[in-house]
Amino acid sequence: MIPKRVAKDIRKLPKRVQAALTLLVTEIEQSGPVRGTWPNYGKLAREIHHCHLKKGNPTYVAVWQEVDGEIKLVEVTYAGTHEKAPY
Repeated sequence: MIPKRVAKDIRKLPKRVQAALTLLVTEIEQSGPVRGTWPNYGKLAREIHHCHLKKGNPTYVAVWQEVDGEIKLVEVTYAGTHEKAPY
């Protein structure tokens, strides 16, 4: 699930970063929220995860959260530059 606010921000990202995010969301849908193979993946809190979509300057990151405890729903809460990330 991607809220409208985040979807609007995603449209402003470079195409390469949008493609990486699409791949990430697909992997999350298929295999769950833990994405240890992605660059700089880490858990920020019990149910909040993040990883880098593009390294370098600027670095782009995605932040997502497990919802409903049983991972029935994962919500992407942020996609954008590292400097503005909510952590």
